Amino acid sequence: MLDFAPNRDPVAFNRGAETGRSRGGLMTFDGAVFEAREINAWRGDRHILRDLSFSVRPGEFLKVTGPNGVGKTTLLRVICGLLPAETGELWWRGQSVRGRRDEFNFELGHLGHLNSLKGDLTARENLKFLAGLRTTLTAQTIDATLDRVGILSRGDLPARSLSAGQKRRLALARLLLADAALWILDEPVTNLDTAGIRLVEELIVDHVERGGLAIAAAHQRLLDDAPCLRRLELEP
Repeated sequence: MLDFAPNRDPVAFNRGAETGRSRGGLMTFDGAVFEAREINAWRGDRHILRDLSFSVRPGEFLKVTGPNGVGKTTLLRVICGLLPAETGELWWRGQSVRGRRDEFNFELGHLGHLNSLKGDLTARENLKFLAGLRTTLTAQTIDATLDRVGILSRGDLPARSLSAGQKRRLALARLLLADAALWILDEPVTNLDTAGIRLVEELIVDHVERGGLAIAAAHQRLLDDAPCLRRLELEP
């Protein structure tokens, strides 16, 4: 069972979102609407997700909540293609993701439980290598992003020597550099202090104000009073 309660009316498409043009210097994402249609997923002999349907529009942040084991991470893994759904479909830009997974994945940025960093590479090298798989990055862009997440001074340190919170910030930097329309975030404030949590909230708000979309599984408070918030409560 689920309780799907929007915090506000769905975001109406603006002219910039329809055309993909810049509005006031901010890039919008053309027609980037995500839909899950009657998703069913099992974990062992447990029917975790049952006929789950929802949509997310440009400018919206969907927070997925519920007790441990209810299927929050399972849902995110299904969206990312890391776990197949038994039945149901995902739609992106008005078309089924089935048969278009590579195209969809290119517009998807994923922050999982694990930071997925290369421990022997420095923070800068991690961004150059991992984010650089999607786009060409300049040294100035990498440094600006490290500065944005508050770890510019740690740029030349191996990732393995960073604290847990600094590793999470580095993973956030990689997410920013992906320039993806849809963010999928699994417990994004893990290992972060109060300042780090505030940073995550700022990054999400910045992203959706540009016309992006974000879906996060979270136990903690996260933008609970923000106008962009919508809620998806999963129940056993």
